[in-house]
Amino acid sequence: MGARAQRIGARGRHVEAAARGVRGLVPGEGVPFMGYDRFCKLYADYVLRLGVTSRVERKAGRTVEVDWAGATMPIHDTVTGETSKAYLFVGCLPFSRYSFVRATGDMRESSWLDCHVCMFDYFGAVPVRIVCDNLKTGVVSHPRDGEIVPDDHYRNLAEHYSTAVLPGRVKRPKDKPSGENLVLHAERAVVGAMRDREFHSLDELNRAIRDWLDAYNAAPFQKREGSRLAVFESEERPMMIPLPVMPYETGDWAGTRKVANDCHIVYRRNRYSVPHRLIGTRVELRETARTLEIWHDGQRVAVHRLFDAVQSNRSSTRDVDLPKKANWREWDEPRVRAWASGVGPNAVIVISRIFESYARPDQAIDPALAVLRLSRRYGRQRLENACDVARRVVNTPRHRQLKTILDTGQDHEVMEGEDPKVKGLDVEPPAGYVRGADYNARETKR
Repeated sequence: MGARAQRIGARGRHVEAAARGVRGLVPGEGVPFMGYDRFCKLYADYVLRLGVTSRVERKAGRTVEVDWAGATMPIHDTVTGETSKAYLFVGCLPFSRYSFVRATGDMRESSWLDCHVCMFDYFGAVPVRIVCDNLKTGVVSHPRDGEIVPDDHYRNLAEHYSTAVLPGRVKRPKDKPSGENLVLHAERAVVGAMRDREFHSLDELNRAIRDWLDAYNAAPFQKREGSRLAVFESEERPMMIPLPVMPYETGDWAGTRKVANDCHIVYRRNRYSVPHRLIGTRVELRETARTLEIWHDGQRVAVHRLFDAVQSNRSSTRDVDLPKKANWREWDEPRVRAWASGVGPNAVIVISRIFESYARPDQAIDPALAVLRLSRRYGRQRLENACDVARRVVNTPRHRQLKTILDTGQDHEVMEGEDPKVKGLDVEPPAGYVRGADYNARETKR
């Protein structure tokens, strides 16, 4: 056998798994060998089978793929005469191919986050996860082996919208093919088709992009029934996460504050409540355009709407931040009557008579509370019995009469249906002081 055949036989040993055909043995060596033509054919079959891929089935409302487009659009400022670049942000839902495109003036972190907020607002809902590139404004590190570390602000945005950031593998654009495809379409439709138009601001460019985007999403599919908009509205949006009450806002850290004993911190001459478990600790503040976020140990514990700069000595208090004993609220007639109903029907009658005896309900609150506070010392049942006794003797019982009944124990002496005669309780107070016969006798002796 010649040298060329020996080289072919040696190469065949390395692709033994691919060579499944008939082969013989080199005499005296026991190694497989084959002809060069057969080796090429079997190796080509092996490579063909090695490149077989499976079709990925997309799930509705599960993923949105986001990216920056490479091409830019010029913005001509009519005031300064300068020309700046506009960058395109794209986002695509792989299941319905429903798309979003927006132009920004830069590719900074704040613009990246604001585009996400606008995208979720355009969708009207939030997918379960976000797939992006390993850009510096979104991912701190993405090691081959180990945990992915997203940017803090990007992670905060994901937590605000109850979604997750799952970056694609490094240098693997096929991990987000729908986003890459939308980049191509956006560059052709915006950068290419609008190249002859002159835009003087980002708002003007975004209005033109919005018109194209609405038509793009409403256009029917070529190989599928319906359109991007129809599939999104009917199948995908119901499977997505609802939007939070307030959109996410980018902001800056504003230092730390110590939580006072009243569960509040002071920021710019106003007070904001913090959960009572954090009294005495220091918390971090993050200010946005409209809100003040309070953080502790890497977790956001409270969010308040910022007071205006001209306002001072105002308080923003959440009921959940205060302990139960600190949840003070002013007494009013419904609250007093609710307490009386918890004591018993006779207490309700007594409290009603007290309120009827005053021209204004506010005047009756203190006398009624004085009666109801007797339940703390004597118990609800004894106060209920005392009210039953007093209401049949006095038209409008007060604290003094009820306390006399409770101190002397007369609430236990009267049976049901018996006409009570309460000691020390004047049924009808005298009209005045009248001197008796003994007094006149003493005056005569003098």
